[in-house]
Amino acid sequence: MKTFTFLSIFAVLILSGCHHPSPATQVSDSSADTIRDGVFIHITQSYDDPHRLLMPLKMATMMALDKDVIVYMDIHAVNVLVKGSKDIEFADFESAHTYIKKLVDMNVGVYACPTCLKIAGFVPEDLLDGVQIAQKDKFFSFTKGRILALDY
Repeated sequence: MKTFTFLSIFAVLILSGCHHPSPATQVSDSSADTIRDGVFIHITQSYDDPHRLLMPLKMATMMALDKDVIVYMDIHAVNVLVKGSKDIEFADFESAHTYIKKLVDMNVGVYACPTCLKIAGFVPEDLLDGVQIAQKDKFFSFTKGRILALDY
């Protein structure tokens, strides 16, 4: 008898529309439209390992279609970010300069480490158009959502 009563009450609730979604399934329409998660991509490689350079640049380009993205390049990667640098191509990827231009055109921040740039013998004025000197505040303010970090 208890089972029948429980099932009857359960059926009445379902049929009457008294369904309350769990907090995990409730999404505010306004927050879903304005807050996107961010992807922080850190790249250290360049000419010695083109796959490790081009893969994250490709990922950044794809993710920027629906996520906030920032690209931070340091160590050897700064060598690719300067005017007159040799472009890098590999297998089924577009070239490094092509990805960097796409990212800049998509308003994705592409940043060079100022210390690494100096150690490599360059100054900020040597950077490709649209590439900027890294600023720590940008690492925390490029997105309002969660931040996923990918390190290459």
